[in-house]
Amino acid sequence: MQKILVINVNWLGDVIFSSPIFKALRENYPKAEITCLAPIRVKEILESIPFIDEIITFDERGTHRTLLSKFNMIRTLSKKKYDIAFILHKSFTRALLAYLSGIPVRVGYATKNRRRLLTHPIPEPAEPVHRSDYYINMFESFGVKFRDKKTFLSVSVEAKDKIDDLLSKNGIRREDYLLVVNPGGNWALKRWPADNFNKLLKKVSFYEGIKIVISGAPKDKLLAENISKGMNKKALIIAGEMSIKELIALMKRADLVLSADSGPLHLANALGTKTIAIFGPTNKNITGPKGSGEATILCKDIGCNRTPCYFLECANNLCMQAVNADEVYREIVRIRVGK
Repeated sequence: MQKILVINVNWLGDVIFSSPIFKALRENYPKAEITCLAPIRVKEILESIPFIDEIITFDERGTHRTLLSKFNMIRTLSKKKYDIAFILHKSFTRALLAYLSGIPVRVGYATKNRRRLLTHPIPEPAEPVHRSDYYINMFESFGVKFRDKKTFLSVSVEAKDKIDDLLSKNGIRREDYLLVVNPGGNWALKRWPADNFNKLLKKVSFYEGIKIVISGAPKDKLLAENISKGMNKKALIIAGEMSIKELIALMKRADLVLSADSGPLHLANALGTKTIAIFGPTNKNITGPKGSGEATILCKDIGCNRTPCYFLECANNLCMQAVNADEVYREIVRIRVGK
């Protein structure tokens, strides 16, 4: 167990959920070289997880979409002579990569006809479990011991300095109470309605001592501008203007983060920052916060037999609409005053 390969998952939130495994691997195998294979879009997150010695990017739908490029990846992995591969990703292709690379020990869930490609096929949990526990269970089944199962991230000094400078230039002081609002999400039905955000921010803007920053992806910039209309004092909109590492630094600096079920929510929670999470069509028991930050989850039972549903064709998104601006404002005030 001198050279360990972890074939990781594709999305920001899921990579954060996998963070405890790297700490456990380092504690169990202190002298091992730990490498992670994952898409380039999560590289900055992986760089913010201590204990990873090397990151190899694999883009199955881009750079590595051709047979030749996949063959070259197999050759690269083969030359590195890993002792073991832990395959978090459930795809057949990822397991095939490890198999064809000649890695002698291959551990993963026995899904998608992969059993014959694995030396240690792990049966999936009998009941649904949190995504982070799903990953941890695979390692525990192999014998890896965990002392800490909370998600975690580290902050880049360079990114921290840049965020401190940005906030200072926009009149946000260290003693100000910083609320970061993340209105975006990777699919529309997980988003809290823009009107609700607008009503909330109008109320919060009258609260003395709270400074508001609106984050998000480039596609969220117009949304951020719309939800900030009519505020008593101007919010700082930085949607689409920072890297993942800078977002990490911002979330660490924040006193409170408001978001629906999204990567930035889990990022903030992993940093120990207080969060308010609004859940609707996704299951808080499967993708709820798992870090060290205090998390308040707002979720309404609206009598829908689909909830939580992951139903992309939902026509009205009533579960997200059911959480109103007044109750979110009350939670912000409660957390702000510490009661």
